[in-house]
Amino acid sequence: MEKKALLYEGKAKRIYTTEDPGLLIAAYKDDATAFNGLKKGQIANKGILNNKISAFFFTLLAQAGVDSHFVKLLSDREMLVKKVEIIRVEVVVRNYAAGSLVERLGLEEGPPLSRPVLEFYYKNDALGDPLINEDHIAVLNLATPAQVGIMADQALTINEILTRHLQTRNLLLVDYKLEFGLHQGNVLLADEISPDTCRFWEATTGEKLDKDRFRRDLGGVEEAYQEIYRRLTGGEN
Repeated sequence: MEKKALLYEGKAKRIYTTEDPGLLIAAYKDDATAFNGLKKGQIANKGILNNKISAFFFTLLAQAGVDSHFVKLLSDREMLVKKVEIIRVEVVVRNYAAGSLVERLGLEEGPPLSRPVLEFYYKNDALGDPLINEDHIAVLNLATPAQVGIMADQALTINEILTRHLQTRNLLLVDYKLEFGLHQGNVLLADEISPDTCRFWEATTGEKLDKDRFRRDLGGVEEAYQEIYRRLTGGEN
């Protein structure tokens, strides 16, 4: 499958057309951003690692009955995906107190939440991806109530699958962001699942193994991404 025209370039990926109008190529970049693009940098081999980690998670979910836009890996940095119309609602699932939840609610970072917390964010860089609710989604005409329900149900199902698997790797799934798109009229999981979009903590030590190391200038960012890949697959990138 050959890359054709550049269709879109985002913070973490370039999307290319192919000879098949229903298929695209997602090429993962080493660029890193945080705080809505205010902090920028590069993480060596991030594109390679996120491509392979995302492919692993999409394959794991497919085996559990959760379909996604993922078709197959093409190379270290590229995957073949189904063309979707991205729904401009980011779905966040939180299992532990961390990130903006701590800031908004005055919580201490670290403790597990009594139940998973589901949040919606308006996918709009100019506005800083603000937190929204189902009424906002309806007023902005971002998705139908039925589509929101599917996204919420899938997010919680994905949470169970990933949490259970990561426990076997001595990792905590602290929180994560999902994106969905419409494919042939159906809601389909899209984008990526990686240390860029998830918070992973080492279960024994609490060490952060995700993009928070870049956000907070903790160092060892590439090593953290490599450790996630190693734990998931038992291999080297």
